[in-house]
Amino acid sequence: HDLSKRDTISWNALITGYAQHWHSEEAINCFEEMQREGLFPDAITFACILKSCGNLGAAERGEEIHARIVREGLLETNNVLGNALVDMYAKCGVLDKACQVFDQLPVRDIISWNALIAGYCQHGQSEETLKCFEQMQYERLSPDSMTFACILRACGSIGAIEKGKEIHDEIVRKSLLGEDSVLWNALIDMYAKCGELVKAQEVFDELPVRGVVSWTALIAGYAQHGHAGEALDLFERMQGEGFCPDSVTFLCILKACSSIGAADKGEKIHEAIIREGLLGKDSLLSNSLVDMYAKCGALAKAQEVFDDLLDRDVVVWTALMAGYAQLGNHDIVFDLFKKLMREGIEPDLATFTVVLNACSSSGLVKEGEMYFKIMSERYGILPTLEHQTCMVDLFARAGDFEKAMTMIKKMSSCDYLPAWSSLLGACAKWGNVKLGRLAFEHSIRLDEKSAGAYVHMSEIYASAGMQEDADMINALKMRNGQW
Repeated sequence: HDLSKRDTISWNALITGYAQHWHSEEAINCFEEMQREGLFPDAITFACILKSCGNLGAAERGEEIHARIVREGLLETNNVLGNALVDMYAKCGVLDKACQVFDQLPVRDIISWNALIAGYCQHGQSEETLKCFEQMQYERLSPDSMTFACILRACGSIGAIEKGKEIHDEIVRKSLLGEDSVLWNALIDMYAKCGELVKAQEVFDELPVRGVVSWTALIAGYAQHGHAGEALDLFERMQGEGFCPDSVTFLCILKACSSIGAADKGEKIHEAIIREGLLGKDSLLSNSLVDMYAKCGALAKAQEVFDDLLDRDVVVWTALMAGYAQLGNHDIVFDLFKKLMREGIEPDLATFTVVLNACSSSGLVKEGEMYFKIMSERYGILPTLEHQTCMVDLFARAGDFEKAMTMIKKMSSCDYLPAWSSLLGACAKWGNVKLGRLAFEHSIRLDEKSAGAYVHMSEIYASAGMQEDADMINALKMRNGQW
């Protein structure tokens, strides 16, 4: 800003610096100031500003720049700008527009393809990511490390392990691994997400240089696939080797603690999060702490963390409610729900699942019907099969089998095992032989090895004095390996 005469080149140097180092707001501010000084942006300026719009998710601003580029006739002669547009729209999640620009490009190179593939991958459209990859290969373009990293991520998201292994082999054939940490980490992440933990560990052990991302990818895999103990061991090993966990690592470890009820270990993680100064900065971490304490039954600690939060979203309210519900404190669940509504926070699908289950456990039929009604009428939430099953359970437990069957008939799928299992359990409680038989037939058709179904049906027959039928069910149960 001390230059006596500033031209487009000097402005571009400054804008490029800001854009490259993720100071996107500053880049856009410079762009505005440059124009106020009467200077005209060129292709370099526009490419940098599109990059900044993509980083900020500012699709509308990016669209304005797009219109201006078209007006000035720059697109036909500059492939860099075309690629920058595809990248901007893809990062902003406007994938139909990204495709439209991509299809109009005079030349589609590896940068164009990578921008589109990365966009689909980033926004969870894994099947489209793989289709793009196949089309790119059909057009005889050779993928690079960035392409492969995106494809591995997509494979991990949808559990496409065979495709992931195929990509791994191709990466090895092309000798791309070397010390490319992004590719190494993508491989670990893909194998871990697909549950191939031995293979993920093998790749991890071969890593030339380990970082927090690689440790976290492996820890996440163990936590996600029910190996909480191994996840905790890895976490300790990671720290022992001098690596400092980040927010994602802590999230994975809190999940592991939740799954095995390790409240003591969770409390140590809590202390570490505070030491690292991460607690107030990351709402996901705060929510996970409440969730961890609640699932471990440490409700006093969960409430303490909850009360200290400055910003409480529906996720953290629901986590706390679920914790109280788990311990049978249903009155507190209903109180929390009322407070949530008073604070203007909209309940979501998970919140209503907790509340409806609490009504069912407490035998509060009228309240359950009221909550089920306001779901759609006040909040516009369409009940899922899970919510409808809560209502089947509520009615059946209360002995109102007519309403329970009406609810089953309204379900989008009558082949939903949890609904029939709930009905069968209630039939055992009330000794309803006729309906119990129907619920049993549906349950066994949907899952022949459903141990609970055999137990309940045997109980129903036994309580009705039908011992021969009870013995027959027990024989069936033994034949299907349910003893």
